[in-house]
Amino acid sequence: KDESPNAEPLNSALTSLQNIDRYAKAAADSAAQTKDESPNAEPVSAAVTSLQNIDRYVNAAADSAAQTKDESPNAEPVSASDTVRNIDGDATAAADSAAQEQVVEVDVNVASGSPLPGMKQQLEEAVSIPKATVDILKDQVFSFDTFFVTSHEPYEGGILFKGNLRGVPAKSFEKITTRLEVTRYLKSRSFHRYKCVQICECSDLCAAPGYPQNKFGDEFKVFLLINPEDEKPVAVVVPKQTVEPATGSVPEWAAAGAFGVVTIFTLLLRNVPVLQDNLLSTFDNLELLKDGLPGALVTGLIVGVHEIGHILAARDAGVKLSVPYFVPSWQIGSFGGITRIVNIVRNRGDLLKVAAAGPVAGFSLGFGLLLLGFTLPPSDGLGIIVDPAIFHQSFLLGGLAKLILGDVLKEGTQLSINPLVLWAWAGLLINAINSIPAGELDGGRIALAMWGRKVSSRLGSVTIALLGLSSLFSDVAFYWAVLIFFLQRGPIAPLSEEITEPENSYIGLGVAILFLGLLVCLPYPFLFDPSQVTDFDF
Repeated sequence: KDESPNAEPLNSALTSLQNIDRYAKAAADSAAQTKDESPNAEPVSAAVTSLQNIDRYVNAAADSAAQTKDESPNAEPVSASDTVRNIDGDATAAADSAAQEQVVEVDVNVASGSPLPGMKQQLEEAVSIPKATVDILKDQVFSFDTFFVTSHEPYEGGILFKGNLRGVPAKSFEKITTRLEVTRYLKSRSFHRYKCVQICECSDLCAAPGYPQNKFGDEFKVFLLINPEDEKPVAVVVPKQTVEPATGSVPEWAAAGAFGVVTIFTLLLRNVPVLQDNLLSTFDNLELLKDGLPGALVTGLIVGVHEIGHILAARDAGVKLSVPYFVPSWQIGSFGGITRIVNIVRNRGDLLKVAAAGPVAGFSLGFGLLLLGFTLPPSDGLGIIVDPAIFHQSFLLGGLAKLILGDVLKEGTQLSINPLVLWAWAGLLINAINSIPAGELDGGRIALAMWGRKVSSRLGSVTIALLGLSSLFSDVAFYWAVLIFFLQRGPIAPLSEEITEPENSYIGLGVAILFLGLLVCLPYPFLFDPSQVTDFDF
């Protein structure tokens, strides 16, 4: 040491070896204390900790000695690093043995089902996640540089880890998921499927006969969420079975096809006023349905473009969607389509892109056709004779009618308009009611993506309450409130990482969609001709 020109690295190696000696003695004392007591006693924990410290210091000593070995003139004494590596192997084996002993009585028992909103129960019975698995999740998957775990607790079908999130949430989560995928463990054929008997990091050295090697990523799924109790980040780890989509007894295509046929019928029916006055006469006058074909095609086109927008955005974001179920409505032709997300969305940004794409496409086409209808004269010179009161049903529709038609629009005076106006307005209304910020509607998903689960939940409750009040005056609002309650009330399934907010540009787009939907749904409260205001006699 004193003769070497590289004295500093050797000093570091010497210090590490001295630490090895100290920790080895501590481990020996703990082991001796435990030997005459229960094999599962608390001192085993101290032994495991000490031996793990040995492992860490041995690595440091070996690296330091290896660095010095080729440079020092005292190569032979420094080659004792080979001995150090032997110590390293013995210490690792001892730590693994102690960890295996420790896992017997301290497994974490969790209930069946999923701890996450929107996830259905997939486990037939409760599972037991070993203490060794929990430790490796804390120390190697999370670690101090991503999510420093301070405590953990069973949480229905998984484990909830509380702690301190380090760094940028998106980057930290990426590190966590990468480690989860590459970290391997050995499981015994004779134990429960989650009974880890040895844990290691992706090395082929740990493979042993009779103990197949598995990745943590094959068994578990990790989520980085916000704790609703204190608004702090938490990590939730669940067995993958709990996040697999449930399959129905009826094939999707068959059910969606049946809903689609009925929706086509109601779209046709909605555009034949004669049949709407007497629904029971419809089946005796089916030939009249052909008169509703142009209107059904325009409204159906807007609804179809809406769904295509979702599909294209989902493909770009790696989100899998179910077959759309079109919901029939005899009042407006259709309530749009119900499309389930069948996999876990990565983050709020991806959710916002997918949820907003449908309304953006539908509103764009519908608004363009509405303007076209106001500017084009009826093809037959007569068009559809309507009462101006119809324009009071929508703030957007009434405002555009007043702006474009001007003085022609007077209360109580019927006028002729191009039917394209009503067809396009029906498509806009379908888009608008799907943009309501509630449940699993597009608007509900947009609200969650922009403002988080807590705010969106409160906003959804207020929206449902207002929709319930509106149902006293509108049958469309009543039926839509019923459909939301039974089919779309949520909650929305968890995202892999719910902490990172979307980009400001996408948030602006989401706000614009909610605002435009509000303009379509709210009534136009002003008179079209203020000169018609008269005094009332009381």
